Amino acid sequence: MTTQHLGPHLPVLLDEVVIALNLRADGVFLDGTFGAGGYSRRLLATAPITLWAIDRDPNVQQFADELQRNVGERFHLLAGCFGDMVDLLPANLIGKINGICFDFGVSSMQLDQAERGFSFRFNGPLDMRMGADGPTAADLVNQTDETSLANLIYLYGEERLSRRIAKAIVDRRRTTPFVTTADLADVVRGVVPRARDGIDPATRTFQALRIAVNDELGEIERGLAAAERVLAPGGRLAAVSFHSLEDRVVKQFLQTRSGKTTPTIGNRHLPAVTQNAVHSPSFRLVSRKPIMASETEISHNPRARSARLRIAERTDAPAWRITA
Repeated sequence: MTTQHLGPHLPVLLDEVVIALNLRADGVFLDGTFGAGGYSRRLLATAPITLWAIDRDPNVQQFADELQRNVGERFHLLAGCFGDMVDLLPANLIGKINGICFDFGVSSMQLDQAERGFSFRFNGPLDMRMGADGPTAADLVNQTDETSLANLIYLYGEERLSRRIAKAIVDRRRTTPFVTTADLADVVRGVVPRARDGIDPATRTFQALRIAVNDELGEIERGLAAAERVLAPGGRLAAVSFHSLEDRVVKQFLQTRSGKTTPTIGNRHLPAVTQNAVHSPSFRLVSRKPIMASETEISHNPRARSARLRIAERTDAPAWRITA
């Protein structure tokens, strides 16, 4: 099967991310979601820094090789999930990184590769894995019970017709298992009316399965907690999200770690103790509200319309240790 490309992957809010990271000569920075290398290339071109990057997708190696040929030992790619950065990075860099950027979610590069199975625009295997291992989306729709499948589609896809979709999926798989993206898209379109805004009826279901297959929200939580441990005092965190579920995780993490909210710990038989009573703020919010793309950027890259950039700075307080 050939790979189809609709155009180059354009990193969103690129200028804003570079400014947010507050680059300094000889600093050490991390691109937690390397992808096609858009952020990494700009960061390395802007200042004489050392940059480490992480990606779980083996297909990005070609972009990393090209970048390393240009900048040499200033750049290093680590294969794996950004939530594991504490284990992936050299031990002597833990607590010494001057800035970390994240670009969450699926990239347009991945969406444009039919064989990856992320998009219903192309017919390909129903895969959706960002990495090379673990269950596929086909495994989920063919094996998950109807109630769990409906809950998954509702929670991660914010799809109000999730029960109807789950029933249609289970009815179909009794006789014919799901193999391709077209198999799934056709079933969803058969039970979900087309919206007035023109968005394909399968959009939310595909989003839900992609998030579940890759444990994207759990990975964001792990990545943010790892960034707290890896960043040096004064180090910057710049996180770009593309839908409300991602942004909610980032917002809640930063509000909690900056002391803006007071979640409780302990059990119901003892007086509640707030996290702020046992933890000093580990982050300071640089921007209280998310930074959005300009209309000019959106006109050149429609994907930027939903982007939200949140920025915070690491304090010198110890990383939080959360207990149930």
